[in-house]
Amino acid sequence: MAGRFNVRPTQIALAWLLHKKDVTAPIIGASKLTYLDEAIAAIDIELSAEDIRYLEELYQPHRILGHS
Repeated sequence: MAGRFNVRPTQIALAWLLHKKDVTAPIIGASKLTYLDEAIAAIDIELSAEDIRYLEELYQPHRILGHS
């Protein structure tokens, strides 16, 4: 999908997070200025409902270890 949008995979991941209403403050690891610029550019990536379904289709929910 990153190739289709001509962006980095991390930008697609951040764009996906930004489409989630429950995520109010995604944490990024921007150790270089270019990483911060890429994260900011992810705001402009418009994912369709089909794109989001594609990104989520293989996810299998699982319990978090150490929590009951």
